[in-house]
Amino acid sequence: MSTEPAALQLFDDSLRRCTTNPAFFDRFYGRFLESSPKVREKFTNTDFVRQKRALSASLHLILLVAHDPARDAARYLGEVAERHSTRQLGIGAELYDLWLDSLLATVREFDPEFGPLVEQAWEDAMAIGIRYLCSRY
Repeated sequence: MSTEPAALQLFDDSLRRCTTNPAFFDRFYGRFLESSPKVREKFTNTDFVRQKRALSASLHLILLVAHDPARDAARYLGEVAERHSTRQLGIGAELYDLWLDSLLATVREFDPEFGPLVEQAWEDAMAIGIRYLCSRY
């Protein structure tokens, strides 16, 4: 099941508003790292310049998947899912909750048009990506 076109447009517009501010990804990672010692442990020795680029790319890939998750999830998120699986980084489901909470708090801070509909659009789009990653854990 895909996300409604209007919600996808809300997500896309909000993503653009947030990511045009260079501080967005710094603030997100600061918030995410503060959320748990386990998160900080997972990011030991991380190259955050590269990590921020990867997150930006992943958010745009999730937008593509949200248009048709049944067809495109493996195509766009297959490598991300493998990287997060037990075979590599072992990113468990509990960390996705912290990730999403940190992301939504950062969007709330950076998107001047943030409101219930924008928040729901982000939650719906991110749920598609998170479900796929967890299914490949």
